Amino acid sequence: MNLIETSQAIKEGRTSLGLELGSTQIKSVLITDDFETIASGSYVWENQYKDGIWTYPLEQVWDGIRESYKHLAADVFSKYHQPLVKIGAIGVSAMMHGYLTFSKNGKLLTPFRTWRNNMTEAATDELTELFGFNIPQRWCIAHLYQAILNNEEHVAKIDFMTTLAGYVHWQLSGEKVIGIGDASGAFPIDEQAGNYNAEFMNLFSNMEKVKPYPWDIRAILPKVLKAGQPAGTLTKEGAAMLDAKGILASGSIMAPPEGDAGTGMVATNSVRKRTGNVSVGTSAFSMVVLDKPLRKVHRDIDVVMTPDGSPVAMVHTNNCSSDINAWAEIFKQFAGRLGIDLQPDKLYEALFLVAVKAEPDAGGLVNYSYLSGENITKMPSGRPLFVRTANCKFNLDNFVLSQLYAAFAPLKIGMDILMNEEHIETEVLIAQGGLFKTPVIAQQILANALNTPITVMKTASQGGPWGMAVLAAYVREKDSGLSLDDFLDQKVFEKPETLTLNPEPIGVEGCEKYIKLYQSGLPVEKTAIDMLVEKNSNGRFLGGYLNGI
Repeated sequence: MNLIETSQAIKEGRTSLGLELGSTQIKSVLITDDFETIASGSYVWENQYKDGIWTYPLEQVWDGIRESYKHLAADVFSKYHQPLVKIGAIGVSAMMHGYLTFSKNGKLLTPFRTWRNNMTEAATDELTELFGFNIPQRWCIAHLYQAILNNEEHVAKIDFMTTLAGYVHWQLSGEKVIGIGDASGAFPIDEQAGNYNAEFMNLFSNMEKVKPYPWDIRAILPKVLKAGQPAGTLTKEGAAMLDAKGILASGSIMAPPEGDAGTGMVATNSVRKRTGNVSVGTSAFSMVVLDKPLRKVHRDIDVVMTPDGSPVAMVHTNNCSSDINAWAEIFKQFAGRLGIDLQPDKLYEALFLVAVKAEPDAGGLVNYSYLSGENITKMPSGRPLFVRTANCKFNLDNFVLSQLYAAFAPLKIGMDILMNEEHIETEVLIAQGGLFKTPVIAQQILANALNTPITVMKTASQGGPWGMAVLAAYVREKDSGLSLDDFLDQKVFEKPETLTLNPEPIGVEGCEKYIKLYQSGLPVEKTAIDMLVEKNSNGRFLGGYLNGI
């Protein structure tokens, strides 16, 4: 659309808004009927580690949403000289899983426990055995059952349990619903029924430790919806929560709220069977849409759903780019001491480019990017750790490559299980995330690490909120008769701009050597966790060798 056409579309409300609450940013993206981004906004935030819990205060959720929306609305007005009064459809996405429970009067019963908390091992072991289905530590049902095992007082008061996206959607629309992709990280889904697995719900309800509670698991979870189904409308109160100026009108169609994994699949056109994608950021995960069931239960592979309800094999790692970001900040500070103000894009480009000259195995340097615990390698909490021997090849080139390898290492370990034991194949994996803002480097390293061609699209660095906007637009076109995968192929990705890189044999071999050394050194990381303890705000030790002293 040209400027005049876009301005008219905004005036008439022929737009779709995608809002995504990610780990480090709350982003909003507005698109028109041609699926082009016409405006965006963002708000930077960080999770807090308080009293042994990774969390975000809900007050900041709304501060961030309003700030992100304010920037988007200002972007609209500055470009098109139109106030943002009507929006055709709105979709909310957020980081998946975690624990948000509310009482009958809507009061939050505990601080939000995010996906990053590795604190539910006892619950996951018991539930996985009961269901014969892998229950990861970060899933909502794992957090609920762990709270039961811990005899936490709030459990008896639960009236509603949801995800972050489900919570925001509830506040904006009044509807307690959830998209099937996000729902699959709350409780296992039955593909045929398109709903929570009824057999597993019965098993859970009949557990001795669950029976005494006054609620029913079927009643406290949100209703499951698939992509394209209307999920209510924006209420007057919801519009006021989005737009502090009070300009935005109510009535926008709401899409089913989804997790960031689902929006990543949409943004990379990876919802059709035998397609796959990789999303990298604070965490990293790969998603391969299955055309056949897994042969057995793997504790490192989750079975979740696409936004339209197809099963997906998911390898999820809790850590990816946070340690790289921390080291980049050190280099930025050093440059500042020299009077050089390095902007982020220039800084990361300068660092990543030196990795091209590194030894293929990073010269014997090893890094563990564990800001938090890591399920794939069985680490209960995080201690970022860089290790080298006295005679290794210690230089900047190898150091940066070791950081990039470390970001992808847990993902590679999980993907090796999927490929070598389940023989799951995909022609190519489509990648998205901030690490790919610098062209080629991280993409090539990921291709080498997974020994699979990696494609990056034009929207790689900001795909999630755009993907949610596309899902919102899909609800508006519900009468088209197209399935989600056909809708994406025929309408959204007619002419995708992509770059595909194939694995390099020398890089594949180098990464394999790095991973062997990485796995050999895992006991060092475990010792660091045991010996280097942390304290909460009350001075109590959290984990580690001194726990309980």
